[in-house]
Amino acid sequence: MRLTVAQALVRFLSRQRTERDGVERRLVQGCLGIFGHGNVAGIGQALASEGAGTGSALPYYLARNEQAMVHTAVGYARQANRLSAFACTSSIGPGATNMVTGAALATINRLPVLLLPGDIFATRVASPVLQELEDPRSYDASVNDCLKPVSRFWDRINRPEQLPSALLAAMRVLTDPADTGAVTLALPQDVQAEAYDWPEELFAERVWHIGRPVPEPAALARAVRAIERSRRPLIVAGGGVRYSEAWEGLRAFAERYGVPVGETQAGKGALPHDHPLAVGAVGHTGTAAADALAREADLVIGIGTRYSDFTTASRTLFGAADAFVNVNVAAFDAYKHAAVPVVADARAAIEALEEALRGRWRADDDWTERATRLAGDWRDVVAGAYAGEALTQPVVLGIVNEAALAAAGGSVVVNAAGSMPGDLHKLWRAPDPEAYHVEYGYSCMGYEIAGGLGVKLAAPEREVFVLVGDGSYLMMAQEIATAVQEGVKLTIVLVDNQGFASIGNLSESVGARRLGTAYRLRGGSGDLDGDRLPVDLAANAASLGADVLRATDPGSLRAALAKAVEATRTTVVYVETVPGAAPDSGAWWDVPVAEEGVPEIRERYEEAKRAQRPYL
Repeated sequence: MRLTVAQALVRFLSRQRTERDGVERRLVQGCLGIFGHGNVAGIGQALASEGAGTGSALPYYLARNEQAMVHTAVGYARQANRLSAFACTSSIGPGATNMVTGAALATINRLPVLLLPGDIFATRVASPVLQELEDPRSYDASVNDCLKPVSRFWDRINRPEQLPSALLAAMRVLTDPADTGAVTLALPQDVQAEAYDWPEELFAERVWHIGRPVPEPAALARAVRAIERSRRPLIVAGGGVRYSEAWEGLRAFAERYGVPVGETQAGKGALPHDHPLAVGAVGHTGTAAADALAREADLVIGIGTRYSDFTTASRTLFGAADAFVNVNVAAFDAYKHAAVPVVADARAAIEALEEALRGRWRADDDWTERATRLAGDWRDVVAGAYAGEALTQPVVLGIVNEAALAAAGGSVVVNAAGSMPGDLHKLWRAPDPEAYHVEYGYSCMGYEIAGGLGVKLAAPEREVFVLVGDGSYLMMAQEIATAVQEGVKLTIVLVDNQGFASIGNLSESVGARRLGTAYRLRGGSGDLDGDRLPVDLAANAASLGADVLRATDPGSLRAALAKAVEATRTTVVYVETVPGAAPDSGAWWDVPVAEEGVPEIRERYEEAKRAQRPYL
């Protein structure tokens, strides 16, 4: 079959499917792209010739920024529980390097995305071409080499014959829960357009089975022994619970054995927010309930978590733990903290543990009762934080949470950076694990709107609430235009607090005096301490095609959200907040303090450092 390399690529991608538990899906749902001289004659022509509409074999979506389109692909992949993905194509040069941040975000979060950047001429006859990086050490270098360290698989297709093996390797990584992330195939622009006689079997429909690896019997036995020795266990539920769809098994395990469940950002909603054993967020942004239990637990059972520094409060939180049992499909994460590792699918492992422990063990009754009591106390704290007449950030979140819980067909909240992720982790009432989407592996400012678009593409039946601060909005708002173009309805709550509130607080805590964290004109002192910037973010959102509503008090915010939910177009609800902190568990986070800065702040830092332990 004679096709160009790009045509063969597009046709191959359109034939790939995944299967888990007997359910098949399209593996590559579509292609997001921005065209330039590095991909328009190759992938652009191939998509056009194959038919690029939403009903075609590989639908094409026009994005506005290359980083943003990778964020959209990541949002889609997470909402699809890693069972389906998007491809992203760019031209060479800045289009390709713009994707580096998105690739890092995908790989850190263990989420599949396929990157197809254009590259320089493989034949080099026209070198240096526009936007080519000329490296005097090698003619083989291009800016696409920047994508190597942030990709789980990277290859450059210099000859048509190289394409089949590269494609199969790329699909393997995209569908491997233990090894997934960004996959990059760099495509020299002349090779994209080169024709070749391909074997027809390359384009046969392929189904990639996503299995559920079961625990190795000896590893399961070791985990059972560790659990049976514990009296005060705590489960830390991470994203692996969600991606393996293990929430029903987790609920049954927790109830049968009386084990409280704390949640990471990726695992939030693993148990419904009102479940008696759901003690909420754990770690630096944790609840008082979960963190009190974490400090006292004699065993930590991590399920599908990579134990970020926020989860462990920079290794100061689990001070009483005698052991860890880590269930993870990736051995890299299962072995962390010298744990008893159970390398397996989360759902399969929970089912095996539940069966092995039946009738042999249960957590101490007073521990279970204490967890239930603390969880109830925290729900009262949340209700108090959500109440109030002033539009503090917690009050705004509470009103949005009300609207989300009432939305017909379910909802998803999307956020990524600033002070809101911490407040959401502690306060948001998530009814299920697919209702909460906070990107906190990379915590990338600008992710929110683009990621929300991907979430909505994956779950069109759900109401998607994008929460974005003014700092994040100013970094990447243009995908509003993409949502409007595609007829994808988002409810975007734009929270304006005139600067970087989260870093402002952190800056003050380390003695940096909130430098560079307020959106102010240059004042008479020479600092940025003058009047507020004359910027109208609501007007900007309207200029991108969204409907815009402004809220000035709790009543008008509720009314605006009700109108936005009923709308059929992307709607931005703009609200200015006043200072007001969310309740805090007191868990620490290790951010260095200058030794020759403010002495009392440095002393507090050194005191906190003494509580760190290696978890061995």
